[in-house]
Amino acid sequence: MKKNIKIITLVSVISLLTGCSSTNSKKDEDYYIKDTNAFNILISQYANNIEQIWGPKEVLIAGPKDYVQYEDNLRTRVHINFVSGIITIETMAESPIENLKEAIVSTLLMSEPVDIIRHDKISQDLSQEPFLYNQVLDQAHQPIRWSGRANSFADYLLTNNIKTRSSGSHKITYVEIKLVPNHINQRAKKFLPIVAEASNRYFIDERLILAIMEVESAFNPYAVSRTDALGLMQVQQHTAGRDIFKLRGKSGEPSRKFLLDPRNNVDMGTAYLSLLKTKYLAGINNPISLRYAMITSYNGGAGSVLRTFSNDRNEAINIINSMTPKQVYRKLATSHVSRESRNYLIKVSRILDNK
Repeated sequence: MKKNIKIITLVSVISLLTGCSSTNSKKDEDYYIKDTNAFNILISQYANNIEQIWGPKEVLIAGPKDYVQYEDNLRTRVHINFVSGIITIETMAESPIENLKEAIVSTLLMSEPVDIIRHDKISQDLSQEPFLYNQVLDQAHQPIRWSGRANSFADYLLTNNIKTRSSGSHKITYVEIKLVPNHINQRAKKFLPIVAEASNRYFIDERLILAIMEVESAFNPYAVSRTDALGLMQVQQHTAGRDIFKLRGKSGEPSRKFLLDPRNNVDMGTAYLSLLKTKYLAGINNPISLRYAMITSYNGGAGSVLRTFSNDRNEAINIINSMTPKQVYRKLATSHVSRESRNYLIKVSRILDNK
């Protein structure tokens, strides 16, 4: 029996200093609020449609570490939890076996996850290696590359692993598929070449880029947050994206489609780390102290990092330079105004310490 259904709250307070934030003009902030609110309205409308079919306790929406795809007029869905490593495919269709098999095969063979809101079938491009290749093994413990093996595995699951549960008056039929134990590393391998490119271009440690990707999205390239931060490194169009475009002499900001491309996303996220390093946090001498400041700034903004030490920027830099890296880490991990940013520093640093 499936025990927990993840319910995502869609009405939330939007902070101007979340995910890859930076200092913007009042005009930019107003635009950011307006645009993000428009996105939240769209998601809320979509969630309402889901609630009408599945019920109020069954609203499931894609997030930074959760891929969710609805099919068959929202009556069948695929949920990949990139942290727990569980794929849940479930349906309320009158002919559940047929719907489940089609969803299982298309999920196993999809080349890349599609965007957050779609009602049609998951696309398949058999000329490309499936996104889940080497992350799912079939009943013979083999990776799934082609439709023959995907169909065979789907038949096996529907014969041996099919389950049912009730939610209100609804009967839901589902199967669960476990990703391999090292699924996070398997996904990370897909992006090592573009991480190396970005590292060499911006002189940012590859390990730092990978650690931030893991915390931000668990290497889910189509990650979307409630504040519309996008992709592997959860780059926001209106803050980090706009800063990098401005630095490159471009007006405006990157599009959603641009940021959902893994190469563009890693490039923009790494460029923002470089901007933090060379501009917003310039003057911090010790490289380890600078790294702690960069990590925390990536989540909560450089201004809040410096204000943890002093409201005066120059004095804050001097105080940081007078401290050991261990003292800087402790100060940020215990005194930064944002609990999220404090935890973010701890999570990223823990990954780096284990690499």
